[in-house]
Amino acid sequence: MNRFAITGLSAAAALLAIAVAAPSAEAQQFYNARRGEVVFVAPNGDILDYVPSGAAYARDRRGNRVLVDPYGNVIATEMRARGYYPRPPVRDAYNGDVYYGDDPYGDGRYAERGAVTGSIPRNAPIDRQPLDDQSYPQSDDYASIEPDQQPPTVMQPKPSQEPVITLKNKSKSEIVALQVFLDRAGISPGAIDGHMGANVTKAIYAYQQMTGETLDPNNTEAILEQLRLNGGLPLVSYTITPADAAGPYVAAIPEDYAHKAAMSSLGYTSTTEMLAERFHMDEGFLKEINPGVDFTVPGTIIKVVNPGEAKPGSVARIIADKGRKQVFAYDNAGNLIAAYPASIGSTDTPSPSGTVTVERVAFNPGYTYNPKINFQQGANDKILNIPPGPNGPVGTVWMALSKPTYGIHGTPEPSKIGRTQSHGCIRLTNWDATELAKMVKPGVTVEFTD
Repeated sequence: MNRFAITGLSAAAALLAIAVAAPSAEAQQFYNARRGEVVFVAPNGDILDYVPSGAAYARDRRGNRVLVDPYGNVIATEMRARGYYPRPPVRDAYNGDVYYGDDPYGDGRYAERGAVTGSIPRNAPIDRQPLDDQSYPQSDDYASIEPDQQPPTVMQPKPSQEPVITLKNKSKSEIVALQVFLDRAGISPGAIDGHMGANVTKAIYAYQQMTGETLDPNNTEAILEQLRLNGGLPLVSYTITPADAAGPYVAAIPEDYAHKAAMSSLGYTSTTEMLAERFHMDEGFLKEINPGVDFTVPGTIIKVVNPGEAKPGSVARIIADKGRKQVFAYDNAGNLIAAYPASIGSTDTPSPSGTVTVERVAFNPGYTYNPKINFQQGANDKILNIPPGPNGPVGTVWMALSKPTYGIHGTPEPSKIGRTQSHGCIRLTNWDATELAKMVKPGVTVEFTD
């Protein structure tokens, strides 16, 4: 029997005490100001206050002008504001620490941190080249990169390969429960943020492929029951420790490569950035559910996602699906054991085709800048060894492939994964890349599919 068909747990009794702040004064003013203009209305009823840079215009069956993502899914419908008066957002509004970088609709609105390892950097190199070592941890493992490229052109939308999934009046807390459930199953939804984006949709279909069961994302009671049986509620309390508060942290990640090379580490820039990655969260969402909290004070109790343990197993084969922007990991028997959202190539700098193999795995890799084989960055004309760290060009992990200069690696911008493009490599969140790397050995095949 499908374990999602029957459940004995009430969603109302279960849970999910996410304290989302009411709309700020600025947000309320913006909402009121938009009433006399044309607005774009998202499927969940929210009004978009921007036109996503990765979106394209189209017409729906009724002739309405719509914005669509690279998969052809509708992001928002254009409407006259005076004819559309939804109630102001409450549950999903942001507090005083307004964070506009969670990219809730999976459209690639924001470019990643340009000089580090941005998916669509304006003036950044291609971040691909094999490393020299696979020990852990090694701060003297360095990856080098190829010449700078112009930003990739926007990919034309193409139809989804699966039906669009629509949630029925689900709160942010209920979507968090769905994301946590998928994450614990080894089917990553990317950075957990309480939004039903493309990464969550892809994860739902990957879960059904892995288990053979139909997952109804609208059946919150069944999802909560499974969470109760496997790890507990999706959010838990966490006490910030002295070590959490102490770091060490860096003030900022500089743009100039010579300045990067002068640093001892490209570590986290804040407690919130570190905690968000540890608990598989979008940093803005972590701040949102803990309004007014000073994360630098040891002993402070906060709410965090409870993602569960890392997926165990041994991976024998990896499929990098460039169309879906997703990585699938299989065991020796051909069973799907994990799936991850990914940024895989672009129109201008595509990933390779065919099958390659993993040659080596390096944790905590560094980065080599060589202007003779890479590009000219600023006034830097000498080889620079840029130190490792989670904000390094390849994040916390590099899995070198037999195709020279290509690899699977992490990123300093987890909330952009699957929502922007890369320069040929396979980019995952740091936690997903680490989980995969621990299940991979040299010789594992990696197949690129379209």
